[in-house]
Amino acid sequence: MTGRDNLDFLSASTIKGDKVVNKAGEHLGKIEELMIDLEDGRVAYAALSFGGFLGLGSKLFAIPWQALQMKLHDHAILLDIPKDILEKAEGFDKDHWPVTNREWLSAMYSYYGYQPYWKAERIESRPGNL
Repeated sequence: MTGRDNLDFLSASTIKGDKVVNKAGEHLGKIEELMIDLEDGRVAYAALSFGGFLGLGSKLFAIPWQALQMKLHDHAILLDIPKDILEKAEGFDKDHWPVTNREWLSAMYSYYGYQPYWKAERIESRPGNL
């Protein structure tokens, strides 16, 4: 055990639509989607809507899941990435999502200064072993 007996779980639909703030408390946008790596079984990234005015002209940005921290008491998600880095990131339109492959994901994770989730160590086990 890791010392945590109680685990925190949320459904993806609970997180979708949550506001995202930075450390200064500035509203950055909201979570539009969580993208799941079906082969790996982990959240690959969150799609954050950011920019625009009253929802018009906003773009989507792929954000590494590790860059987000749930602030359950504030009903918000903390994004630990400077706003200027986010403003300079390559976003995409809701009708034109990027081709998702390891090369694209690696570049996105690198841009934000995170190691891709599939490179993080995982404990391999066989079914039935506890």
